[in-house]
Amino acid sequence: MAPFSPFSRSPRKSPADRMVTLVGKPGCHLCDDAQAVIEKVCAETGASWEKKDITEDPELHRKYWEQIPVILVDGAQHDFWRVDPKRLRTALGA
Repeated sequence: MAPFSPFSRSPRKSPADRMVTLVGKPGCHLCDDAQAVIEKVCAETGASWEKKDITEDPELHRKYWEQIPVILVDGAQHDFWRVDPKRLRTALGA
């Protein structure tokens, strides 16, 4: 067994083990644009994605109303307003 090191890293997740969440609302053209990028990148990398409607969740509304669309990777905020496909691929480990 290797000695403990405070600098050791846990193994990186593969893209297939990652979850991208799009927080948006109906009728939002930036949300539609973000969804198109997310769908493409997730299809290429094997990552899963989901969509959450900010108008149906008071907590999401409180946290993100002024930033939609908001993109989360594994529950942590990754981006808002626009999605850069290269940056998202990198965040997914692809």
